[in-house]
Amino acid sequence: MRVAVAYEAGKPLVLEDLPIPTVGPRDVLVRIAASGICHTDLNVIEGRSALQLPIVPGHEATGLVEQVGAEVRRVRPGDRVLASVSPACGSCWWCVNGMSNHCERGPLVQTAARFALDDGRTARAVCGCGSFAEAMVVDEASVVAVQTDLPDEQLALLGCGVTTGVGAALNTAQVSPGSTVAVIGCGGVGQSVIQGARIAGAAVIIAIDPATSRREAALRVGATHAVDPDEADPVEQVRALTGGRGADYSFEVVGLPELMTQAYAMARMEGTVTLVGMPAMGASVTLPAIPAVFSGKKLVGSPVGGSQILRDFPRFIRLAEAGRLDLGQMVSRRIKLEDVNEGVELTHAAEGIRTVIV
Repeated sequence: MRVAVAYEAGKPLVLEDLPIPTVGPRDVLVRIAASGICHTDLNVIEGRSALQLPIVPGHEATGLVEQVGAEVRRVRPGDRVLASVSPACGSCWWCVNGMSNHCERGPLVQTAARFALDDGRTARAVCGCGSFAEAMVVDEASVVAVQTDLPDEQLALLGCGVTTGVGAALNTAQVSPGSTVAVIGCGGVGQSVIQGARIAGAAVIIAIDPATSRREAALRVGATHAVDPDEADPVEQVRALTGGRGADYSFEVVGLPELMTQAYAMARMEGTVTLVGMPAMGASVTLPAIPAVFSGKKLVGSPVGGSQILRDFPRFIRLAEAGRLDLGQMVSRRIKLEDVNEGVELTHAAEGIRTVIV
């Protein structure tokens, strides 16, 4: 089968013809129908993550189950499944207590060596998936069976970006009706935060991004205002739109420390600051100590949008089917696997919202 492999940081992916990985007792073989190109993949490809190369990127995917291991109980051949950036075994302490985004099997599942390379080495798969390929073998904890008529290229986005963004608004920050929201970064995840805030009933949703196309896209999916951070201080622009107080909820969806401190500054007293973007390894954030104590602001991280995939995949699908979650607007381009490097370049250049391999 064809597989796109990242051999060297910052270099183009290499399209190889590799054998389908062995299906173990708890594994599922999925024939991939669509895979989004996510910034997490970009971090890996460009060498900004802790994951070692060679590796097969891709983790935001949907497809059909072709084979299952002897111990698999969650899915069966013929099922349409959605792959997850965050495995959920459903039985560990974290899963049972509503925190499956911290599933204890996660590290083992996500670091398994899957692909046998022609040079004798083995390659891992990003997030335990490796969906930049015609097929992938994953632990059953990484897939959820779904029943929906949503197109493949739309459904795939729920595997990471949409679930992370919508979940950040609904699960982590718990945006309240009538509130004010500011979102820094309007790529795929940022657009999803905006949609989550709209679904939650926020009255003012401020989209902040230097790209005109992304600001315009944000207005189409629910933002009430769009701010160009290059025109003037975005913190002051947000305050001007929120009665001088700052936003009730602010989100950083890029992963840059300077933008995290900016998100903190634009939240009002007692406001909630949610960090969603994936930072580079070794990055750190410094906040002024006195305001950090006396402002009463809440600073929270949002791994996978605080989402519980067994619960949230079905409910986000229902929102999309009801027309309340617009997945169609998220898909900017559809490409073939052989054009994967073009898709990576589009993502790097921040062109469009999401490029999807179909």
